[in-house]
Amino acid sequence: MKKFQILLSLLLFTTAVSAKSKDGWQSLFNGKDLTGWHQLNGQAKYHVEKGEIVGTTVSNTPNSFLATDKDYGDFILELDLLVTDQMNSGIQFRSISKPDIMNGRVHGYQCEVDPSTRAWSGGIYDEARRGWLYTGELNTAAKPAFKMDEWNHYRIECVGSSIRTWLNGVPVAYVLDDLTPTGLIALQVHSIGKDVQPGKQIRWKNIRIKTNNLKATETADVFVVNLLPNTLCQAEKAQGWKMLFDGKTTNGWKAANQDKFPSEGWTVVDGTMMAVASSKEKPVKGTDIVTDEKFSAFELQFEFNFAEGANSGVKYLTGNGGPSIGLEYQVLDDKKHPDAKMGVVGNRTMASLYDLIPADKQDRFVKPAGQWNIARIVVYPDNRIEHWLNGMKVVEYVRGSNIYKALVARSKYAEFKDFGMAKEAPIMLQYHNDEVKFRSLKIRKL
Repeated sequence: MKKFQILLSLLLFTTAVSAKSKDGWQSLFNGKDLTGWHQLNGQAKYHVEKGEIVGTTVSNTPNSFLATDKDYGDFILELDLLVTDQMNSGIQFRSISKPDIMNGRVHGYQCEVDPSTRAWSGGIYDEARRGWLYTGELNTAAKPAFKMDEWNHYRIECVGSSIRTWLNGVPVAYVLDDLTPTGLIALQVHSIGKDVQPGKQIRWKNIRIKTNNLKATETADVFVVNLLPNTLCQAEKAQGWKMLFDGKTTNGWKAANQDKFPSEGWTVVDGTMMAVASSKEKPVKGTDIVTDEKFSAFELQFEFNFAEGANSGVKYLTGNGGPSIGLEYQVLDDKKHPDAKMGVVGNRTMASLYDLIPADKQDRFVKPAGQWNIARIVVYPDNRIEHWLNGMKVVEYVRGSNIYKALVARSKYAEFKDFGMAKEAPIMLQYHNDEVKFRSLKIRKL
């Protein structure tokens, strides 16, 4: 009987191992100690208790990371975490810590743990590098998914350039990016100030990973942030997006007042549509350019990168007053161009509705000269319009409303009858004698 029980136990163990191998999941935490992990950067406390990893805040120390000894490239990571205090945390993945880069500072992708009222849990932050890649504002339907004082199930999927997150079964973030194809996984305990009471805790358990036979989830269920220049993924195509610029030619564009593309002022270089700077030494006869196609209700995305002190803009619903007269998403170096201090209450600064409504933005969501900013313009069928900058809505208005009319009446456009009220018009890139690059121009009709 005893020999039979031993054989049965061995059989059950072998079956369990086989099932585990067939399923493809591997545990990253043995439930007993921190074997396979090491701590980086800050001095927060990590220990194992009741089969859980516990992270505890410590005052006046940098962000702390409990990192895997191994690096991972393509994978699906699942884990459960519990936060009982209002403390910020995150799950690093495809991240780097090398002595010769920022003195070993952990940097790379982070899946957010945000129990605050902001509710950006599941969003994607680029730690110590580019900042927010996917804010909670891009998918507000997922904000209620995080449960305070309860176990939350996180799922992070990285397959090639596709990066996706789910929180308690709810799809949250969808990013296409190839900056870091492989790196460590780490559990963050965020730094706190020296005057903040230490001792807040976060707990992790059931940490497992799958690295073989993976296929990217391409369902068109959430907004996609595609950081691969001038491309559309399957999900974007399913959502109705199409490219306005192929990254190689000027096809689909022409001068604002002609039927052909201008002979000077614009050029396609390194996958960008670039406005060529004009100077006394090298004068350029540039002009605004527009799409061949006209649009009424739409959602437009584009990236822009300006030289120091540059000025430009993206105009839409033009025509009432001339081919270049219309609503403008301001593209400007706020720090160096004098126009930023003109107008009224900053209504000529970056991302503003030019000369009408100032963009309500924070410096941390503004990229300076030489870096790429991501913009969105949304024109709804009911005349609601939004301007977005790097994942944040910065302008919202209703064209044709009494407030809109009052703003126009006090602006430089007061003389133009029915300014900005065109039924449809091309998308226009403004030439303003400065070097400005555009790429990833894509649009979908609403």
